Order: sequence, then structure tokens, then C-alpha cells
Amino acid sequence: MKRSMLRFDIIGQLGSLRRYARSLTRDGTDAEDLVHDALVRAYERRGTFRSGGNLRAWLLSIVHNTFIDKMRSRRSEAARVEQAGYLADDSTPAPQEHSVRLTQVREAFFSLPEEQRSALHLVAIEGLSYQQAADASSVPLGTLMSRIGRARAALREMEDAAPSKAKTHLRIVGGPS
Repeated sequence: MKRSMLRFDIIGQLGSLRRYARSLTRDGTDAEDLVHDALVRAYERRGTFRSGGNLRAWLLSIVHNTFIDKMRSRRSEAARVEQAGYLADDSTPAPQEHSVRLTQVREAFFSLPEEQRSALHLVAIEGLSYQQAADASSVPLGTLMSRIGRARAALREMEDAAPSKAKTHLRIVGGPS
């Protein structure tokens, strides 16, 4: 066998690597992951191994350094999660109110006459210009604008009739801010 192949006979070192990793992690699964990560790192840095050096000591130091790096990374992540916890609100509003509100808006939209609903949909949802929407509907521009105006007025009326807390969630496009 070539000398370079003997130099990196890692199979013979696996027992030592696993025992040391198990000693560091105190968990079999984590130890296997640590050995795997260390071997990947050793392979990537195989050019740094000194010819004639102690392969076992080199690999064990890589296992150790990989373990330390993982511990630092975990502590850093834990600190970031803890800090994020302080920044986040302690409570999240219940989604039911939002769902009820969306249902009310959908019902109001669908209760509009078809020509108003169609005109408003083309402009507000599809993003067509007034002229493009008028062309798509085969109606004059003024007629389309009138339909959109009536649709918005009907939705504003619905909004004015809604409870004051719900009003903060809906902004009618083209209406007062």
C-alpha cells in the first residue's frame, strides 16, 4: 500500500475517536454526530497534517475542537433565542377575531352587485389600471369608475357599521386613511 494511504488509515482510529466523543457528549447519538463532523473536518484539512505526525492525536484534537465549536455555537444560539424572547410580545392575539373579520369583509365584498364587485376586483385585486379594467369589462371608463366608487362607498358603509376595534384592521383602497 502507498505510504499516503497508510498515513490516513482512519478506520483504525475510529474506536478511540468514538470513545473520546462519547466522553465529551455523554450521548451515543451526539458522539456519532461529533465523530462524523470531525472526520469531515479532518478530510477537508488533511493538507495540514504533518508528515510523520501522530494521526491519532491529530484526529482527537479535531474531535475536541469540533466539540468546543459546537458548544460555543449552542450557547450563542441559546443566548440569541433568550434575547428574542425578551423582544417578542408575551402574548399573541387570537386568530379568531382576524378570521371573523376576514369573513365579514369577504361577505361584504360578495354582497356587492356583480358589476361593482367585478370592477373593484379588477382594479384592487388584479391591479389593472382603470382603463385596462374598463377594456376587460367592455364598459366605458366613466362607467367603470362609477361602479368602483359605488362599491367603495358600500364597503365604507359596512366599515362604519363595524365595531370600532375591527375598524383598525381594514383599510379600503382609495378611501380615507
